[in-house]
Amino acid sequence: MNGSYNQQDYTVKIGLEIHIQLTTKMKVFSPESYTYGAEPNTQTHPISLAYPGTLPRFNQEVLEAALKLALALNCQIHSPFTFSRKNYFYPDLPKGYQITQYDSPYATDGKLVYRVDNQWKEAHILRIQIEEDTGKSIHDLDPFHTLLDFNRAGVPLLELVTAPDFQRPEEAEAFLRSVRQLVRILGISTANMEEGSLRCDANISIQIGTHTGERVEIKNLNSFRFLRQALYTEIERQVALLRANQPVLRETRGYDPNQRTTYSLRTKEHLHDYRYFPEPDLPPVHIPETLLNQLRQNLPPLPYEIWQILTEQYQFPPRDAEFFIEHTEFFTYLQALIAEGLSPEEARKWVLGPVRAYLNDHQMDLSAFPITPAQLAQYIQTGTSQGIHHSLLAGQVFREFLHNPQQPLHVLFAQYTPHTSTETIRDYIQQLMKQYPDKVALYRKGKKGLLGFFMGEVMRRFRGQVDPREARTIIQELLE
Repeated sequence: MNGSYNQQDYTVKIGLEIHIQLTTKMKVFSPESYTYGAEPNTQTHPISLAYPGTLPRFNQEVLEAALKLALALNCQIHSPFTFSRKNYFYPDLPKGYQITQYDSPYATDGKLVYRVDNQWKEAHILRIQIEEDTGKSIHDLDPFHTLLDFNRAGVPLLELVTAPDFQRPEEAEAFLRSVRQLVRILGISTANMEEGSLRCDANISIQIGTHTGERVEIKNLNSFRFLRQALYTEIERQVALLRANQPVLRETRGYDPNQRTTYSLRTKEHLHDYRYFPEPDLPPVHIPETLLNQLRQNLPPLPYEIWQILTEQYQFPPRDAEFFIEHTEFFTYLQALIAEGLSPEEARKWVLGPVRAYLNDHQMDLSAFPITPAQLAQYIQTGTSQGIHHSLLAGQVFREFLHNPQQPLHVLFAQYTPHTSTETIRDYIQQLMKQYPDKVALYRKGKKGLLGFFMGEVMRRFRGQVDPREARTIIQELLE
């Protein structure tokens, strides 16, 4: 499909199952750490490898991260909650079962407001549960064997299950993007889909008149684009089957992005296939009310709240607001600049202008930026007070400042402080007026924007060595 379809004679129901890998210091039930990209099988422990006689121990840091997400989604939180064993046999599952939650999830009945097509919508969260990740099967390094890397085994996951609230693939994609934004704002996950720390399965069913197809699950959609494409492809397949009076089977399918097709993996398992039963080695988890209150008080602004701050309080254009929500580290830096005394508009221009350009030029993350918000604010305020023009302050001087941010500002600015006399400025502006009499005439007829043209010529002529306020006053005086 080309990204649109005629939905007049059928309805679509889409639900998502999202796995969020947490960035805790230790795994969920064992003490070793996990770092993406480490050498295979170097981040393992007897507990995560299920050695005989080992017992799991629940990580308190995982509980706190899980509660942050549940509170942010306004979920009902259950205390105590328990863990269960989900039994299935796969080479990269060391125990032969997964510790997860079945009939006692820690959080249910939440909601998330997300933005799609320039409007806000709300989706219902059925449940969030805590579980452990599996290892990883590697099929492309050996022509004859599947290799196993158990580094990821036991890494903490949160599984977020939505109601089938989405009618279009774009809504599902926008919701998943909002989840990524949220967990990054909360600081509980990197949510990098290319690294597998955010993974998504989609459930989809079609109804045409009184004919309803079975719900089909599409597994392991590892990018926003693939999620959207797979859903469109599956909608087309199911609609074609129902219109031909053929059944849509309940099954699990994969998606081939090269062929733009979904393909059958297996018939859908039922709950009894997993033989769930309570995890005997982990006691019920009781959540202290003091912990909940502490986490609730320290929740950062959520995406919808950030949007309101940026567009309503600061009057930022929607495109810039979307950037700051998508890149929350820049929002944090922006807020810090404003706290140091910069106006929201001035802070926005600096963050999206010189700061972002420097990071792009050096292929650097904001976390590696050498200037703190306090240092940058002092630099801007001091330079402006000494009459250094913005283009110079944000250009050549800024590069020198970044090269050596510890140098005293008065020494740095001394060589750029305007020192051109008023008479010299006035003489040059009069020359400009003789050179551009047509622009002078247009200005006097009301085209006041031409003031910027004359200002630019003056600043170029004197290479920023003039007080822009003085130059502007002289230009206006002579032109009018």
